[in-house]
Amino acid sequence: MSTTDIDYSARAKDVLGFSRWWQVAAAVVMMGLVSPYQYVWSSLRSPIANRLAIDPAALGAVFTLFVIFQAGSQFPVGWWRDRHGPRALTLIAGILAGGGYLALSRATSVWQLYLFYSLGAIGVGIVYTVAVNTALKWFPDRRGLTTGLGTMAFAAGSALVVPYVRANATASSYPGVLWNMGLLIGIGILVGAVVLRDPPKGWLEATADGGDEATEMVSGPQYTWREMAETWQFWVMYVMFVCASGAGLMLTAKVVSFAEHFGLAAMIATVSAIVLPLSGGAGRLIIGDASDRIDRERAMAVSFFLCGVGLFAVVWFANVNSDIGFVLAVIVATFFWSPQYTLFPSVVGDYYGREHSSANYALLYSGKMWGGVFGGAVTGFLVTAMGWTVAFLIGGVLAIVAALGALLLRPPTHD
Repeated sequence: MSTTDIDYSARAKDVLGFSRWWQVAAAVVMMGLVSPYQYVWSSLRSPIANRLAIDPAALGAVFTLFVIFQAGSQFPVGWWRDRHGPRALTLIAGILAGGGYLALSRATSVWQLYLFYSLGAIGVGIVYTVAVNTALKWFPDRRGLTTGLGTMAFAAGSALVVPYVRANATASSYPGVLWNMGLLIGIGILVGAVVLRDPPKGWLEATADGGDEATEMVSGPQYTWREMAETWQFWVMYVMFVCASGAGLMLTAKVVSFAEHFGLAAMIATVSAIVLPLSGGAGRLIIGDASDRIDRERAMAVSFFLCGVGLFAVVWFANVNSDIGFVLAVIVATFFWSPQYTLFPSVVGDYYGREHSSANYALLYSGKMWGGVFGGAVTGFLVTAMGWTVAFLIGGVLAIVAALGALLLRPPTHD
């Protein structure tokens, strides 16, 4: 039996009692709600520092800690979810992510800021792992599209609130912004928890007639995270993930400061902060959907290479003081970087199966921690030591390295 002969949609509806697309819809909404934690920080940093009467440099590690807690929480979350389902975890995520912003709005010291943002980051990590793997578990036939929808929402969702945040990015106004967003995040995730569920064990295999051989053809080998870590493909992807995320998170965290350093118009910094998540969301959906029909490894190579070219262009247009060129370069770099969060989970599902997909992808996603260290603390050091131009050129080189790594990939053999 070919996998193309299976009506996955009908099989899922028999189990759920309704369309499996509602699972993706819930995941998309939750991803969009938590996206400001990653994509709005660059707009909040200065007003928070002003309110606390501190140098903005004292907040330099907040974004790095966010990435570490968001990415680092996902492996234990994924392990638990594969065994017990998403509902209890999602309820916890609503409390942490929503409560994180609510507490931040009342923070009066630096240590509170670090604590509450890190707790919120764990909630974001839970939502991310639950949402991406909901797509992998219910949509073995449309991995690229459905993971693209969820990760698109994580990127593009924040664009809806960037104008609101930027318009109120003052020491006196931002606490109200955080309070309102915290309420929205918490309530939205709690509603999503009611909808989400995992397929019962064996639901996919039950579509195969003909015993173990047919089941193997339909579902493929189901690697545990330990078995996955024994394949060389995983470690190539891990290095790729660190390089690609380092390049993209550098741009995400520093785009406003980069534009301001080169004296670009204040409006250009705002526009760049808005188009960055929009472009990232479009890239995740478009390239993710395309990867269902073309070679995913080739899609990775082309996408990451063009991300590197885009980062080189960001540097060039900033140095020649071209406002339009700078914005276009940000769009290109982000459009082709952001699909890493669609392509990697899809490849993990293709290579290692869906049964342990939450833990497997979470282990790979932990590479984002090191990418976040580069995008935050290391980039800050490079800027101080070598200047903005060199720091961003290094980011472009990392993206090219990720592209070269994709050329080495091929499915693992399962003995």
